[in-house]
Formats: sequence, structure tokens, C-alpha cells
Amino acid sequence: MARVLLVFLDGCGVGPDSRSNPFLQARMPVWTQLCGRMPLLTGPPAGGGTGAFALADATLGLPGLPQSATGQTALFTGHNAAALVGRHQRAYPTPSLARLIEAHSVCVRAVAQGLQATFANTFTAEYCDLVQARLLKHTASTLMALSAGLRLRDIHDLERGEAVYHDITGEALVERGYDLQPTAPAEAGKRLARLAAQHHFTYFEHFLTDAAGHAQDMDRAVALLERLDAFLGGLVEAMDARTQLLLISSDHGNVEDLSVSTHTTNPVPVIGYGREAPAAVGGVSSITDVAGRIVAAWSRS
Repeated sequence: MARVLLVFLDGCGVGPDSRSNPFLQARMPVWTQLCGRMPLLTGPPAGGGTGAFALADATLGLPGLPQSATGQTALFTGHNAAALVGRHQRAYPTPSLARLIEAHSVCVRAVAQGLQATFANTFTAEYCDLVQARLLKHTASTLMALSAGLRLRDIHDLERGEAVYHDITGEALVERGYDLQPTAPAEAGKRLARLAAQHHFTYFEHFLTDAAGHAQDMDRAVALLERLDAFLGGLVEAMDARTQLLLISSDHGNVEDLSVSTHTTNPVPVIGYGREAPAAVGGVSSITDVAGRIVAAWSRS
């Protein structure tokens, strides 16, 4: 059966051909190799690369700027979460969105079929303490894991090479005083590929793309994208494209246009690589299509 890996990039849209687009400043050979050319809102369409590529609408048919809670819920469940609550919901899921995740997320559907699923991100004890004290809430991605009964990976998993921190290298943990050796981006990608080979569904969340967009810092965004590209390079190198399917997508635009500090209404990329990638990506037009394509990849096996 296909082993599906979803790399979720928060706040990563397809932007304009302009100086405000850090994708045009960053060196991203792997991203370009997968897409065929750098995806832009204007100019010739991306295509002809080693992967499959599509543009997905993230507005969900509602006015206003797309937001994380409804966008992620739509991406992970295949349901129009913004239509459900009547608006674009920021940050954390409402109770109704949480119920949607509990009933229809890809992780829940995988477990219901007897498949193995995992959330590859590392969680610290401090994070768990803040949630326990009700000083922090779970995002949609974390709720998806917990509602499916998945264990959150911790520092010990990271030390064994069986998890990846959200910044890819773990440097943020070192800065916070953890006695860890930072991981090279390519090596982190290889670790994720090995972890994904052991599960029918694996997902990894990288939210610093959204943070960089809000900051409107070109140097920061370019450095982040180049780190991401090296990470994807290690991941693609270590994948078995015959048995593993990689999907890369987002919940809304942001980092692709640093002329504004807000989210954008730009479409988001859906990139596929590996096992039956053209079938998984072909015809995708909305972020609500992605969850169904993951489930279909299992049934085609």
C-alpha cells in the first residue's frame, strides 16, 4: 500500500513576478525541479518537472482573507470549514471545527481503516505544560493527531532521529538551552523520509513560512526558503518513489508576497512526487481536494 507523506507549509501561496516575492530571490533548485519552473501567478504555467503540480484555491468561496483554522481544517478533512462556520477563522479551531476534524480528518480515516499514521513534529514538555494550564491551544494539525489517538513525538524521538522539529534543524531548541546537536536540513529531510516509509500516512508541519510572511523580512524569508529547499532535497533523495507519495501544500498564501503583512487570496501550490503523483495531483482545484487524494492513494494500492 502507498505510503503518503504530507508536508504542510503554513502560509505559502503562489505569488507575483515581483520584488516582493522571496521565491524569486531564494536559491530553490529542488522546488524548481519538482515543479518544472518557479510557479508564479503570471507567465507560463509550471510543469514539466519531476513532480506533478497544481494550483489550489484557498478562499473556500467566502469573502475576506483565508485564515489558518478554517484553511487547515479544510485541507486535512476535505470539507469546506469556512462555509461551516460562515467565516474565515483565525489561529485555533472553534468547537465545531474541532468536531469536523474528529470525524473526518485524514488521520482519523487512516486509523479507521487499520492503517498506521503519525505526526512527525517534535513537541516539548513546555508546550504540553502550557496546554495543560490552558495558556495555549492546539492548532488544527495537532488536534488531528490527538483526535486519531496518535502519540505526539517528543525530544527523545528527536534525539533518536525519529522526529523533526518545526524549524527543520532544531536550532530553535538549542537557543532555548536544549543540549542537542542541530540537524542539517538535508539530513532532517532524510529522517522524515525514513519515518514516512514506516507509516501509511505521515505529516509534517512547517509554520515559519507564515511567520516570515507576517514579518515582511526578505532576508529572513529567503534564508527560510533555502533551508526548506535543502530539506526537501534530502527528503526526495531518501524517498522510495515506487512506494512513497509526497504531497506538499498549504492553507493560504502569505510569504509569497512581502508587500503586505497579511495573508493573501493567492492560490496555494499542490506538489506531488513519487508513487502515482500525477493521479494524486491532477485536477486538484481547491484545498478541499487534498484529503480525498490522500485517501484515494491508499485505495489505488
